[in-house]
Amino acid sequence: MFLKNIGEFECPIEFIVSEFSNARSGYIFPRVNDVYFSGDTYQVHATFTESEQPKWWERNAGPNMIDIHSTQEFLNALSEAKDRLVIVEFYGTWCASCRALFPKLCRTAEEHPEILFLKVNFDENKPMSKNLNVKVLPYFHFYRGADGLLESFSCSLAKFQKIKDAIELHNSDRCSLGPPKGVGDLNLDNPSPPRKAAESSPT
Repeated sequence: MFLKNIGEFECPIEFIVSEFSNARSGYIFPRVNDVYFSGDTYQVHATFTESEQPKWWERNAGPNMIDIHSTQEFLNALSEAKDRLVIVEFYGTWCASCRALFPKLCRTAEEHPEILFLKVNFDENKPMSKNLNVKVLPYFHFYRGADGLLESFSCSLAKFQKIKDAIELHNSDRCSLGPPKGVGDLNLDNPSPPRKAAESSPT
């Protein structure tokens, strides 16, 4: 949570009680400095702080949802996951379909703590994303151990069942016979020939 001081005020104590109630919803947090009696009412000298909520793409469902900021972070996460199923979401902060789908993806991550969810911002990782054939957003990759890339597809909120079906298919107990394959020998730092820019998938 980010806090911003919006000033000091003198006000009736009833107002402070009201604002403490509002603080539960995460908007304004009053801090009482002193209280004094004025006329027939108590007056309060208080400092008010306004909370700045994180942007939608900055929120994570828990420890099994990680933001990826570079190619090396992506490769390390795949390697460290070993036999664990890894779901990679490629998204854009400007993408309406990505934003609509994200809360449901977070709930799915909470329901499956055994799965690792990686979030890749397309605009911050364009060379890597383009080399992984990400042409539409949101886009998903499923990886697992020595099997490497299992499946990839675009998905909107209306078609979220595709993600559930893929989880059911690939999230079975098994042991890989070999080291994690990840993305193989693909050079993710050098972009492939220019393609059409990624765009939001239709709902």
